[in-house]
Amino acid sequence: MSCSLRVIWDEALTAYNFGPTHPLAPVRVDLTMRLARSLGLFELPQVSLGNPDPGSDELLELVHTPAYIAAVRRAAADPAHPELGYGLGTEDNPVFPAIHDASALVVGASVAAAGAGWRNEAAHAVNIAGGLHHAMPGRASGFCIYNDVAVAIAWLLEQGAERVAYVDLDVHHGDGVQAVFWDDPRALTISLHETGRALFPGTGFPDETGGPGAEGTAVNVALPPGTGDDGWLRAFHAVVPQLVAAFQPQVLVSQHGCDSHFLDPLAHLTLSIDGQRTAHAAVHRLAHEQAGGRWLATGGGGYEIVDVVPRAWTHLMAEAAGRPIDPATPTPDDWREHVRVRLQRVAPARMTDGRTPAVVPWASGHDPDDWLDRSINATRKAVFPLHGLDPDLDL
Repeated sequence: MSCSLRVIWDEALTAYNFGPTHPLAPVRVDLTMRLARSLGLFELPQVSLGNPDPGSDELLELVHTPAYIAAVRRAAADPAHPELGYGLGTEDNPVFPAIHDASALVVGASVAAAGAGWRNEAAHAVNIAGGLHHAMPGRASGFCIYNDVAVAIAWLLEQGAERVAYVDLDVHHGDGVQAVFWDDPRALTISLHETGRALFPGTGFPDETGGPGAEGTAVNVALPPGTGDDGWLRAFHAVVPQLVAAFQPQVLVSQHGCDSHFLDPLAHLTLSIDGQRTAHAAVHRLAHEQAGGRWLATGGGGYEIVDVVPRAWTHLMAEAAGRPIDPATPTPDDWREHVRVRLQRVAPARMTDGRTPAVVPWASGHDPDDWLDRSINATRKAVFPLHGLDPDLDL
């Protein structure tokens, strides 16, 4: 598929910076953009770059409370005395002087990406600095100050979109986005993540299916620790395409946290770059098949900042441009040298981990003694009937 792509970027997005010891290092997005540029992605005729404006208070208030926004502003003015009742000043969410401006710019970037698609300026759009899916309307959570993806979805609904589907591939449950749209039948939120029994934020179980009047619009696949490429892809294909097709969205929004990788230090799934690349392609196909091609993709989590994040998200942008990168492609010499000089690390030599993911279809049957299959089946049983689907039909 050859597709027009708008990439939203500004060096100022690296100002979202909790400090040198925090896991969410902004250098990861800088390295991603450098890798994509070195591989010639931004020279493709179908790819354009766009600059974001910071999200205004009016825009932020589509999701966040005025009291919380004011608290973030006060924290920026006095970082030594944050208001802990808003989740600020914690180990996860330390305060820094640019905390409001930097966070608002991430929101503005995701809304700019949403706008590019909604106005038909590009079929697809990406904000790799986005995907801050844990922020709640009235508090910070999980490295996330403002919830850029939730604001972008709310903006699309305000513009007249009748149905928006959100697919969250981060290793952590997309709890903030789910919470914002819990009672809104216009937004379908699907999250595939490591089970909350083993990982922050401790939520995202199959029985979380949406509030009154929106039953079935919250979907959670809670995966066992150790799930790798094949199992993860089995779960995706057993749940996501069917529900997105039933929902018939006008826009597909996706979060591509790459902390599901086997090298990630904060979680316990074992996906490879190759499995993640396969997932990007599956979401791309869904956008064309079910959402008229309108697709907004964001980054998200990802804490192995050299070996994983730059390759995973460069593959994402290349896929969205309709020019996927051959996994065997060497990483450019200038990029590897930049990594060596800046971080004193050896960068990966190729765009692959050498894996060949395979999908075992759900229709081939499932094992009730297998934790992964029990998890998939629980989600299908909880949600499929609410969309008029038979959870046993593929068996």
